[in-house]
Amino acid sequence: MALSTLHNVRFAGMASCVPKRVISNLEDCPPSQRTERERLVRNIGIQTRRICPEWQCFSDLAFVAAEKLLEELQWQREEIDALIVVTQSPDYPIPATAIILQDRLGLSHGTIAFDVNLGCSGYPFGLHLLGSMISAGGVKKGLLLVGDRSATVKDPLFSDAGTATALEFDASAAPMHFDLNSDGSGYKAIMLPAGGHREPYGVHHLIPTRDEHGYLRTPADLILDGPAVLSFSTQRVPPAVERLLEYSQVAKDDIDYFVFHQANRMINETIRKKLGLPVEKVPSTLHDLGNTSGASLPVTMTARLNAQLQGQRNRLLLGGFGIGLSWGTAIVDIDQARFPALIEA
Repeated sequence: MALSTLHNVRFAGMASCVPKRVISNLEDCPPSQRTERERLVRNIGIQTRRICPEWQCFSDLAFVAAEKLLEELQWQREEIDALIVVTQSPDYPIPATAIILQDRLGLSHGTIAFDVNLGCSGYPFGLHLLGSMISAGGVKKGLLLVGDRSATVKDPLFSDAGTATALEFDASAAPMHFDLNSDGSGYKAIMLPAGGHREPYGVHHLIPTRDEHGYLRTPADLILDGPAVLSFSTQRVPPAVERLLEYSQVAKDDIDYFVFHQANRMINETIRKKLGLPVEKVPSTLHDLGNTSGASLPVTMTARLNAQLQGQRNRLLLGGFGIGLSWGTAIVDIDQARFPALIEA
């Protein structure tokens, strides 16, 4: 169990950006599939999503979020020592998107910049990684950019977003607690099978066939084993939450909000009920913003809690889970942080 505590790390602020274009799971589908979509929307809880135009990358959204956050914080570019990008939607296979954004954001050549390849579970992992660098004393201020471009018109689940989180060294900051886990035996539950060295792209990967729902798919499309993901999420996440609460000696009632990855309504409601959490303590953005992959935790914090998190001190338990398979939880105290409203770009 990768349980750990970080000291001297302050959560300074967060900004989230989504595309302007809204896709309706009910309206933007063929009429012949409307009845099936209505049933699906009831189960997954996602009615509208955000999707990038062809020219827009995840990094464009993250750039807008980072620019807004730096403006709110009034941080100088030369003060930023580290830039970590957590995404599975890089601009290019190489170089790292973080390196490109270091230059685009006008950060100094002394900035540590690198990518982390994680999706739905990525936010707690990225938070721990940047927080560890700050806690160790070498980094004083850093940015964590998290998100993906994963939405398509035909897929009713995913939505696009880019987010920025600012952390800084503060000897008086409350400790952050983490529990991070991985189980690679389930890697086939969520995967893109083609395009890597294990299975390079071939002509046959471009030939589409119709699936059982009438949608055209190619062998290079995302594989998502719904029953396996449901079983993994509902069995792994509740015990992980309980374990972190016990480790940190924080009572469940002392957590102001529990923010979980926005997988789908069935998964999230099962987790909430297993933990016995009241609805008002578990914010959701599934209905109008869909599953924004690794960005879903910051998007939900921004869209539903930004007013509360800019005011009085709040203690949050964050839970990310998914691809890998991997899952991570974190307890973070947020006090007088900057939280601009959700940005559309």
